[in-house]
Amino acid sequence: MNFRKASIFQRDTEKPEAQNDSGGVLAVWGSPGSGKTVTAVKIAKALSAKKKNVILLLCDMSAPMLPCICHADTLESKGSLASVLAAARISENLIKHNLVTFKHNSYLAALGLLELQNEYSTPPFVQKQVVELLDGLRQIAPYVIVDCGSYIANDILSAVTLMEADNVLRLANCDPKSVSYFSSQLPLLEDAEWDVDKQYKVASNVKPYQAADHIGKALGDATFVLPYSQELEEQYLGRDLLADLALKDSRPFRKELEKMTGKSVFTLRQIRQIADYFDVSVDSLLGREPLEVA
Repeated sequence: MNFRKASIFQRDTEKPEAQNDSGGVLAVWGSPGSGKTVTAVKIAKALSAKKKNVILLLCDMSAPMLPCICHADTLESKGSLASVLAAARISENLIKHNLVTFKHNSYLAALGLLELQNEYSTPPFVQKQVVELLDGLRQIAPYVIVDCGSYIANDILSAVTLMEADNVLRLANCDPKSVSYFSSQLPLLEDAEWDVDKQYKVASNVKPYQAADHIGKALGDATFVLPYSQELEEQYLGRDLLADLALKDSRPFRKELEKMTGKSVFTLRQIRQIADYFDVSVDSLLGREPLEVA
């Protein structure tokens, strides 16, 4: 199973290992400049490197993100999210037809706006279409990583994704503006429909001088801490985010990314079922509070 156009599910020349993952939809959201796109791309790439089929959904409707991730000559096919959202009914076949595939990574596909497209490239769409899109992506690939827009109040695609996702990574830098933005969104994100239990706080782009106590004061307890990496920044500026991170400078980032892709951040629904069965809280099973079983 892979995403090459010649055979979107199976290649005769290559038989990847069987995929028994339950997978799920992971939404990556954060304050502007928090590194959410970089993080979403690197998570998707890390999973694809383990021969997991992954779709990367890029929700930004104001600026196409595909040209920011990689160069045009690395793409094998070019579909568009705008073409999908323009349909009154979104089917699996329509999604497959518009997936962007990559020449050097047969386990990864992407869906987003193409260069020169913007929010006016598609007619207005509603929640039903977004749900159909997410349901279709779930059927096509076991792992769906969604790079959500920061301004969810005016972004129905990102807002519905945050509600429908199995888990959410909430990224924030440790600077005052990022923390202020993060705090301003809390009343919305703590509403029942957003399900705070599935949200993981991530301190992003952490500089060496920003000690743990500084992060704690700024963000509270963070599940993950992503250190700053010059190599990663250079990849972003060079539109080469699908390249491997190899330098010593990026080793701490790679180790934290491995924690993310190795942790069960995609199966919170299963965790809830286990918690209900044993009559304990989800936080206890996730190690957020002491586990007490009667």
